Order: sequence, then C-alpha cells, then structure tokens
Amino acid sequence: MTDRNESPLVTRYASSRMISLFSQDTRYRTWRKLWAVLARTEMELGLPVTQQQVDELFAHTDDIDYEAERQREKEVRHDVMAHIWTYGKAMIAAKVSAAGIIHLGATSCFVTDNADLIIYRDALTYVREEAVRLLASLSEKADRYKALPIPGYTHYQPAQPVTAGKRISLWMQDILEDINELDYVIGSMKFLGSRGATGTEASYMDLFEGDGEKVDEMNRRIAGYFGFSECYPVCGQTYPRKLDSRIITTLSSLGQSCYRMAHDIRLMQHDRQMEEPFEEHQIGSSAMAYKQNPMRCERICSLSRYLMTLPADAAMTASSQWLERTLDDSANRRIVVPEAFLCADSVLRLACNVVSGLRINEKMTEKALKEYLPFIATESILMEAVKHGGDRQELHEHIRKITVGASEALKQGEDYDILGKLAQDESLGLSREDLETLMDPSLYTGRCAEQVSSFLKQIRPLTASADNEQIRIEI
Repeated sequence: MTDRNESPLVTRYASSRMISLFSQDTRYRTWRKLWAVLARTEMELGLPVTQQQVDELFAHTDDIDYEAERQREKEVRHDVMAHIWTYGKAMIAAKVSAAGIIHLGATSCFVTDNADLIIYRDALTYVREEAVRLLASLSEKADRYKALPIPGYTHYQPAQPVTAGKRISLWMQDILEDINELDYVIGSMKFLGSRGATGTEASYMDLFEGDGEKVDEMNRRIAGYFGFSECYPVCGQTYPRKLDSRIITTLSSLGQSCYRMAHDIRLMQHDRQMEEPFEEHQIGSSAMAYKQNPMRCERICSLSRYLMTLPADAAMTASSQWLERTLDDSANRRIVVPEAFLCADSVLRLACNVVSGLRINEKMTEKALKEYLPFIATESILMEAVKHGGDRQELHEHIRKITVGASEALKQGEDYDILGKLAQDESLGLSREDLETLMDPSLYTGRCAEQVSSFLKQIRPLTASADNEQIRIEI
C-alpha cells in the first residue's frame, strides 16, 4: 500500500490490523529481520560473520530511512538493493559495520518471497479468527431462533416453512467449509528459505565448501525462526505461485459465503421479515426520509463481488512463470494479493457487524405465514379429508379449484377466506375448527430445530474458541 493510503479498502473498510500487516513498515522490517536471521544462521554454521555484526543487524531492523531508500531506488532501479544500501547506511557509525555481510549468498527473493509468506500466513490466521467470530455470532442467532417458523422459499416463491435458525445454519455451513479450507492452506504453507538465483543453492554450496547438509540446516533454522516447519523441497527463484492462487481462491470462497448471506438478508428485508442494524440517527436516503436501506449487506455484496473476481488473476500468474522465474508477476502481486486480504477482512468485519445486530421481525414472519400457510397445508388438508372417508382424487380436484381461485383473488388484491371456502365444501367433511388446527406453522417445519441443535453441537468446540468481546464489531 502507498503512504497516501488512497485505497478505499484502507480509508473506509479494512481493519487496522490487516492494514498494518500489509503496510510497507511490516514488509520492510520483515526484510531486515530475514537478513539478520540469515547472518546469524551463517555465523552459527561457521561462515565469517561475527556476533557483533549479527547484534548490529538485529538492532537496526526498525529504523528505516524511507526517504534515503526512495532516493537510492531512483538511482539503481532495484528496490532490494536500495534497501540493502539503506540498511547498511544505518550502521555506518558502528565500529564493526555489518553492511558488508548483508544478503550474503542470497538473491532478492530471499527477502521478498519469504516476507510475503510470513505476512500471508499471519494474515490468513487473522482471517480465520474473523471467520470463527462470524460463525460464533451466527450460532447465537441460530440457537435463539432454531424453532421460529418463517416462510420457506424455492425459486423465491413461497414453499414449505423452515425456521429462522435453520436458514441461518445454511449460512454457517458455508462459512464452516471456508474455515476448513483456511486450515488446510495455513497448515500446508512452506517456507522458501534461501535457495539462490535459480533455486539450486549453488552460492551456498560455494560458501559452505560443498557441504549440502549445512545448506539444509541453514534453511531449516531460518524457517523455524519464523514459525515454519519445512521449506519447499524444490523451487525456482521463487516459491510456487500456486500458493497465491490457492490463497486467493480461499478468500474468494469466503466472499461467496458472505455474499450469499447478505443477499438473503436483503431479500428478507424487502419483506420486513429480517433486517440488518439501523442506528438511531442513521439516514437511509437523502431524498426519501423514511428509507431504511440494507446498506451494510449491499456493501458486503459489492466488496464480495470484487473479491470473487481475483482468483482468475492469481491463476494467470501461477500459470505464467517462465521456467525458473519472470518478473511480470511482481507488480501484479503487490496489488492483487494485499487487495484480496484487505477485501476479505472488510467483508468479514461487515458481516460480523450485521449479524451482531440482526433483527427478525416475528410479527411480519407470522403475517407472511398466515397468508401462505393455507396453500402450503393443502397436502395435510387432503390427507385429513381422506381420513374422513373422502376419495383422494376427487378431493384433490376440489382443493385445487378453491386454492387456484384464492390465488387469483389475491393477485387482484382481493380478500379471500380460503379456510372458509374449504370448510363450506361438504365433500371435504372438515369444519373450520378442523382446518384451523392444521394452521400451526410448526407442524410443517419438520426437523429444523433438531437439525440446528445437532449442527451447533458439532461446531461448538470451534465457536467456543472465538473471542466473545470481539464478535460485535462496530463499523
């Protein structure tokens, strides 16, 4: 990101923690830590590096003179060499300067790629924390409303009732799959290490006089310092860009899940059945004072749409590596990967905020059920009429005519007492009281409450790990 912080993801949407992870300070301080750890490891394995030089390198990981670096990069047109020069310049006053052993045996990707791996790993871990917080917040709502009947829809047409908790559990299941993918990606990440210009480690074989065991031990120690258990067994100059593609695809998957949830809430807010938070002094429209637009869910969908476009970009980068490496991925990755993380972070923050203040308007769901339940209950009415001695086929035709007539009347804005019409049909043999007993919505929600309870029990070990104080994120 730039000093001016012009990206809307930085100025409007993303968290300070994610912004910090992708700041130039974090990136370039990590470069310096990598150089310091490399020097320390080379010293431990017998190369001509002194403890004083190592101490000096560690003492100057944070005091970066960005103006000097910018001026140097203008001259040499190479960012890594400009930072090496600036790092060395910071130690110029020392009696024994470490400037001469910075980057010993390494190539630029030692710092650029390993730093990216460290930052991406930490950012993925944070995204996972946010996803778990979202899942925990949703689980509270699912448990509270697991037995509350609401209209079900297929093709966005009224269908068999479900419960609010069951619908919420569908969103949760998607997010659980995303967390599983995050776990896989985080768990399978490897370190690049210091592998040389084409991944052959030739420069280190020279430095260690042909001792390959020392080269392997050097890479193991550097990786371990930064929390990685292993390095890629083979590589070119860079770590495999397949990893970037996998990361961005996983972040896109989170966008898909949050889009689905936010889109569903927007549909239900249209019918006033469910609503995102709306604050006391919030303005919904500059023209229509009464409006309460679902602007947070709309923002989730808007940002998720952008996030879902990014995997194609990462796939093109992964597929175009030009033998041991090409530089046409560099500028692209500087933009695409941070933007993917910042966008995913923004989406998850918004989603947590929406869910924490989500309202279910039970009177509106009850009203909608009352309107549609006589149609949905026709199969039960048919079965009950057969129990009273009627002919199934004849009864079906009677019910069909009455319900189709009711549907047409409703489309014309007319009132239509469907239960009264059914009670008047003597062939059914059912009184209005008989029919009213079949109008309890809970009779038609099947195992919804049981399914929700079972699902919540399954994921409780995961949701229990969420930081409850951070579940309700203010936007």
